[in-house]
Amino acid sequence: MSDSRLRPVQRALISVSDKSGLIPFAQALVRHGVTLISTGGTARTLSDAGLAVEEVAAVTRFPEMLDGRVKTLHPAIHGGILAKRSERAHMDAIAKHGIAPIDLVVVNLYPFAATVTAGAPFETCVENIDIGGPSLIRAAAKNHADVAVATDPADYDAIATELETHRGSTTLALRRALAQRAFARSAAYDAEIARWFARQSDEEFPEALIFAAARKQLLRYGENPHQQAAFYVGGGARKGVATAHQLQGKELSYNNLNDTDAAFELAAEFAEPAVVIVKHANPCGVAVADTLRAAWDKALACDPMSAFGGIVAVNRPLDPATAEAIGKLFMEVVIAPAVDDAARAVLKKKTALRVLAAGGMPDPAEAGLTLKSLAGGYLLQSRDASRVSENQLKTVTKRAPDRREIRDLIFAFRVCKHVKSNAIVFAKGGATVGIGAGQMSRVDSVRIAAQKGGEAIKGSAVASDAFFPFADGLEAAIAAGATAAIQPGGSVRDAEVIAAADKAGIAMVFTGMRHFRH
Repeated sequence: MSDSRLRPVQRALISVSDKSGLIPFAQALVRHGVTLISTGGTARTLSDAGLAVEEVAAVTRFPEMLDGRVKTLHPAIHGGILAKRSERAHMDAIAKHGIAPIDLVVVNLYPFAATVTAGAPFETCVENIDIGGPSLIRAAAKNHADVAVATDPADYDAIATELETHRGSTTLALRRALAQRAFARSAAYDAEIARWFARQSDEEFPEALIFAAARKQLLRYGENPHQQAAFYVGGGARKGVATAHQLQGKELSYNNLNDTDAAFELAAEFAEPAVVIVKHANPCGVAVADTLRAAWDKALACDPMSAFGGIVAVNRPLDPATAEAIGKLFMEVVIAPAVDDAARAVLKKKTALRVLAAGGMPDPAEAGLTLKSLAGGYLLQSRDASRVSENQLKTVTKRAPDRREIRDLIFAFRVCKHVKSNAIVFAKGGATVGIGAGQMSRVDSVRIAAQKGGEAIKGSAVASDAFFPFADGLEAAIAAGATAAIQPGGSVRDAEVIAAADKAGIAMVFTGMRHFRH
């Protein structure tokens, strides 16, 4: 029984920048009696492969002009694509003007994003803005009831299979799926151009927010099993989970991806070998040392109970000694800029452990934007790329911190930036010894961190992501054993808090910079 939704492919227009897979696909079309129409370099590639090609200029009876800017923008092309086969008036109109239908459009666009990434000058980037390509794609996608459109070499196999299965025809289901992909590709392309133009005028927050991302994978579920989720990549080449290659282990979950991103961004904050252990998007152990192996021991010591089933991020290629130590504990994910072959061999024994090689480290000082969804809208802000250095510290107490305390204060404040507010971090010797996160009361964050740290808090430096609104939070930290404190300052009760520090004989510095994280 025939299916009226089948549409035979008799003429195909092919004009591609990316020619991968082109010749085998074109050969498959020719085997089904399809006439090939093409332009410029694509026509030459097809002809050199021994395939008969009709030049677009022969179809339009008009030469390419303006350095190739105008070639397919012509009624002889768009009439053949847009004519509705079921409308007699449409078919009569194109017949009257000697226009033959085009049943398949194969177009991929000028490499605009690649040109920008390569650092090409403004004029070159502009010349790589495709005009005819998007017009062809949108025309074919609009008329998908009759016309198939391929915008990616990944589309070729599905089309070739349908032609083989249906004797040279395509189904409506495939044409509709291809149309959806085509409109998405066209929109993403325009979004890339709009973002680039906004950057040329230093317009960080454009009047219209346009962004595009490509689905990397469907996830089993979201934060909870009753939620659906997918992972999309886009918006830049920042090293991390989006660029990572999974070397082994189970499929990554929504929570794995979120926590791994948090861990890797924190690991990038440090120049020394660093290990970060994250649980539920908050660090439960962070340390720097001369080696990753030593940093692992220090990070784990902060909160070994919470570390169980957590995420590990390191800022150096993962070595076998550190891999061996990590392998002794149940962890969900390990991410590193690279993974040593010997380390891979060690971790292979942990078949469920997800091991990711990101290909590099993100730059913590790199400018960028972060996006958060709200009901009916979005919040867009610049990334918190600021870091406090020693020369920015303002000593506000009678006693100034000594060299050891300064190192621990800066380390603790850097970690604090990645802890959910209200955030308190105790650190000593380049390692966290107590972390309090996400409490409504800053005093409660101090108490939780002190309870977890126990005796290790003695002689530590304490960091607060925002000012102490009252002296009680600092007093609780002093009672736990902190000898130095770092905080933004700026409370109406700063004098009261400073007086409490002086009374206890501890050193305190203000940064003038807050690190809220919600």
